Amino acid sequence: MTSEALDIKDTCLKIRSLLEESVKRNLAEGILLSGGLDTSIIAALASKYQKLKAFTVAFAEAPSPDVEYAKQITKMFKLEHTIHKLTMKELKTALRTTIRVLKSFDPMEIRNSVVILVDLKEAKKAGVKTVLTGDGADELFAGYSFLLNYSPEELNRELQKIWENVHFSSQDLAAYLKMKVKLPFLDDEFQSFAKQVEPELKVQRENGSLYGKWILRKAFEGILPPNIVWRVKTPIEQGSGTAFLPQIFDELIKDTDFEEKSRNYLLEDGVEIRDKEHLTYYEIYRSKIGVPSPKDSEGKICPKCNSNVKKGSTYCRTCGAYPI
Repeated sequence: MTSEALDIKDTCLKIRSLLEESVKRNLAEGILLSGGLDTSIIAALASKYQKLKAFTVAFAEAPSPDVEYAKQITKMFKLEHTIHKLTMKELKTALRTTIRVLKSFDPMEIRNSVVILVDLKEAKKAGVKTVLTGDGADELFAGYSFLLNYSPEELNRELQKIWENVHFSSQDLAAYLKMKVKLPFLDDEFQSFAKQVEPELKVQRENGSLYGKWILRKAFEGILPPNIVWRVKTPIEQGSGTAFLPQIFDELIKDTDFEEKSRNYLLEDGVEIRDKEHLTYYEIYRSKIGVPSPKDSEGKICPKCNSNVKKGSTYCRTCGAYPI
């Protein structure tokens, strides 16, 4: 066995060991389960120590690939599983709550986070007060598709930027519901080790395809089924079906109404509206929170909505503008 192969083997063993210890320190009654790599890893480890209730949300009006993967994991690890079919009526109510709690009208953030809110509500309805999530794995191990084609040096720089600005809506939404989320990937000891793993082990080719989280995937080969280990990164909006919302809002809002309203909001509020979904969320934001304005006039300000942006960030959490 070559020294490189030994390094990979040792890194895999260390990842499994540290993450299992992290899970043991962060046990919960439930898990928000998408059937993706990250939540499946946490389910596999936590189920060794705790009888878990798993919760999966699927938008009733669109395909939801997460469901079948989640079913596979719950069967494999004998988890009690609740699948909630999210209706359009329920979604509209949940959107208002999500936007009010997160103080954001960024479509991508809202499409993902509304699923988390509904999932948390289902857990609470089942009497669960603490839940596990897979948050943090993509940020630590370069799981996002936009990171795949960087050189190792560039990847390290991009990950550093992500680590400085990382934030998870699950924490805010759980706090709103008086619940608690546990994030084993962000346990201090595990996080410290993960940040030191070489970028070449985070993004690598396997069977002709380029994968993020490569070393994390290798660490759980043989523990999880191959179709889970090598499942392509699927954002919550795609796995749950809420990625269809732009199409739905496009059909619901007339072009003339969109043009008039977006023009007026730019003139009156200084907010640039990108599409009909963005308009829908902004109108909720405006009614619940008000017109965006900077709290710190000396700080960095988003040119698209006038909200403050964290120094060094190229993304606006309020409106979703990128790059700024």
